[in-house]
Amino acid sequence: MASMDVATGTIFLSQTVFGTLGNFSLLYHYLFLYSTEHRLRPTDLILKHLMIANSLALLSKGVPQTMTAFGFKDFLNEAGCKLVFYLHRIGRAMSMSSICLLSVFQAIMISPRDSTHAELKLKAPKHTGSFVFLCWILAMLANISFPVNVTGKWSNANITMKKDLGYCSGVGNNKLMLSVLAAMLSFPDVLCLGLMIWASGSMVSILHRHKQRVRYIRGNKLSARCSPESTATQRILVLVSIFVSFYTLSSTFQLCIALINNPSWLLVNISAFINGCFPTVSPYVLINHGSSLSRLCFVWPRNKIS
Repeated sequence: MASMDVATGTIFLSQTVFGTLGNFSLLYHYLFLYSTEHRLRPTDLILKHLMIANSLALLSKGVPQTMTAFGFKDFLNEAGCKLVFYLHRIGRAMSMSSICLLSVFQAIMISPRDSTHAELKLKAPKHTGSFVFLCWILAMLANISFPVNVTGKWSNANITMKKDLGYCSGVGNNKLMLSVLAAMLSFPDVLCLGLMIWASGSMVSILHRHKQRVRYIRGNKLSARCSPESTATQRILVLVSIFVSFYTLSSTFQLCIALINNPSWLLVNISAFINGCFPTVSPYVLINHGSSLSRLCFVWPRNKIS
């Protein structure tokens, strides 16, 4: 076994273990809260499903990539390849949808009482579970065609185009159809990114206006360093930057693989690693900042922002 393969396997193994540990820790935390308090805040419910989606995306991609790098070959048949890729696509889509839903929910909940979102502020907490369930359904339906273009490496099917994806092979009959499929699969990601940026921009604007009012009322005595509004704004910007960066890179590499007939080993592994970065990093970002952002959604309405 080449030293490069060992290094690659170690990287994927570390990413999978580190990310799974973080997601399972947060998931245990929310399950513990539910078992002791018998209820979860709407934001906690969204984050719980985010941890499940992250774990699904990490395990369905990280475990096969690790096994391949350590020398295990052709351990998945055609059905196994289709299932693993489909589960990864569902986890990836649901992970993105959860963060998007969390951002939009927060933007609604901290909006002024006299804004156009006033009615939504009353209804949103009651329907969070329904929206999460709908996101799962849409993630499954949006990616249902993806397994058609994946097969086992040892499959004897008559295929005109076949590209090596590591432990499985990508298939397709013409480049135009593959390009159309790649664009269709990228559309939900672009939509979620757009909604996330809009929601985060709205939150930053609301927090900035509130900060200016507080400074005016208190005669500019409130320090920007200790201001909770300023801290929340920085946290939102950090979260959005991480999400947008990883998903932009991920979509770019996946599009390249879809358009290239024979993608290189390096390109496939870099794409797989980037796909696992967001599910790995996000639980640790949320461990540091998530609880404060969750409380912010419900503290601010009681403070009567206007």
